This record gives sequence, structure tokens and C-alpha cells, in this order.
Amino acid sequence: MRKLPPLRALHAFEAAARHGSFKAAAEELSVTPTAISHQIRLLEETCGRPLFQRRPRPLVLTSAGARLFPALRDGFDVLAGAVAALSEPEAHPPLRVTSPSAFASRWLVPRLPKWREANPMQPLEIIGTDAVLDLRSGAADVAIRYARRPPVDFAAHEICRDTFFPVCSPGLLANDGGAIQRVADLLRLPLIHFDWMSRDPDAPTWRQWLTVARSIDPDLDTDRAWDLSFREEIHAIDAVVAGQGVAICSDIVVSRELNSGALVKAHPLALPGYGFYVLSIPHSSRAATIELFSNWMRSVI
Repeated sequence: MRKLPPLRALHAFEAAARHGSFKAAAEELSVTPTAISHQIRLLEETCGRPLFQRRPRPLVLTSAGARLFPALRDGFDVLAGAVAALSEPEAHPPLRVTSPSAFASRWLVPRLPKWREANPMQPLEIIGTDAVLDLRSGAADVAIRYARRPPVDFAAHEICRDTFFPVCSPGLLANDGGAIQRVADLLRLPLIHFDWMSRDPDAPTWRQWLTVARSIDPDLDTDRAWDLSFREEIHAIDAVVAGQGVAICSDIVVSRELNSGALVKAHPLALPGYGFYVLSIPHSSRAATIELFSNWMRSVI
């Protein structure tokens, strides 16, 4: 915790030392010379040594005062500059974008160089979180929300919809003997699960996928338990990329890994996913920039 003398005393000393006059300092601070003298004596008592030589004229700093003055002068200059900067409107304030963590990490962040290339004068502030931030409170300018349908009471632009497949690293398939021929073959591999915080009973989980798969293979054991479970989707994807098992993943979220060959679809059976929506409050003052961001997302999906 900082231990500082009273700000009024510091201000009085800095003004008197800068002007070389108690009277001029008093005029600047709209007080009397006696008040300036009182504040400086208070500061001297706090410091334990005199800061001005006590003689009529001219006003001269002691060695202690000469050491203190530059630090206070520069400090007050910095404070004055910071306050002045706050009153100046930013030419291009960052567009604050909140996004689900996995989507931000796997899809949005790798594509940000394309945004900077297309919009070099418009910075972004990315807030990757699975918490639902309140746009109306000003927590963000725009939100990327993941839902079956667009939330009400917001201006919403659907960017795309995803599909869920079992995915794994090609090395995992190679070690297991190659491509999966039947659903039952997939169950030889370690299954990776992650929590669905939305509590959607129809969420594309392993349990849902195995239930659908049983229509293809009636003898399939749908009670198969997963081998590795994560709270966060992004950690489950990391484990899949590392070759630790197979997970049901969004083809949008892992599109980069699928395109590069780091991941492959382990089986063609798919489950419907959700929509990615760009949301903002109606009639937002940043509507034009939000529209620009929405159009850019559609162009790079």
C-alpha cells in the first residue's frame, strides 16, 4: 500500500517550486499565500526536513526539495496528460467481441490476420468466455452466440450452422489398423467427452450419437462409457489433436484442423448442430462496424 503525504500539500509544493513564488502558486491554485505556506510546512513535517531555504527572496529549494520537485512535476504532468486523453474521442475504438472460448481459440483467432488485412484501421478486442456477457450493460459491443435459434430482443445475424462428427487424429486410426468400417469399430478407440453447459437434452454428445448409430447397427452397445472427460470443449479438442481419442466435434470449430489434415472424420454419421449468431443491441451506436464484422465473418467461414 502506498504511503503518501496529503495530495494538497504535494500540489502546493510543486506549484511553489515551479513558479519560485508562494504568491504565484496561490494564484494558480486559487488559495492564499498563507495556505500555500501552511501546506508546505505540513509536507516538510511529513518528510522530516526543510524543502525551501527560509530567506525572503528569492525562493530557493533545499537539496531535499530539489530531489522531490522533478518527481512531482513529472508525475503531475503524466496525470494531467492521462486525464486530457480521456476527454478526447478515440478515432477507432476497439470493437469488443465476446465469443465462446473454443470458437474464439480454434476459429476466430487464427483468422484475425485476415481481419487486420481487410480492416487495418479497426482494432478488435476478443473476449473468449463461455459465460453469457450482458451486452446491455456495455460488457461488449457484439456477441457471438451459439444456439438453436437466435435469442430474442437482439439484432441477430446468422453466420453459419454446424454439424457434429466423430473426429480423431489420422495417427490414431493408423495405430488402430486403419479406417473405421462399422460403428462398432469406432468403439475400440478411446472416447473423449466434454460437458455441454447449456443442458440441452438433444445436444450432440456421445450418448446422442450412439443412440442414432444404433439405428444402423441394432447390436451396438449404447451404454459404452467414455474414457476421458473434460469440462471445457477446448481441452477435449486439444486431447483429440494430440491423438488421445475420438470426440464428437463441430465441423466449424475444428474446420482448420480438418482442412490441414490434423484431424479426420472417423465416421460419416453426423448430428445436427447449432447456429452461430452475431448479436448486438438494437440501434447500437456501433451498428456500422458490427455489420462490417458480420459480413467479414461470413466471407471467411
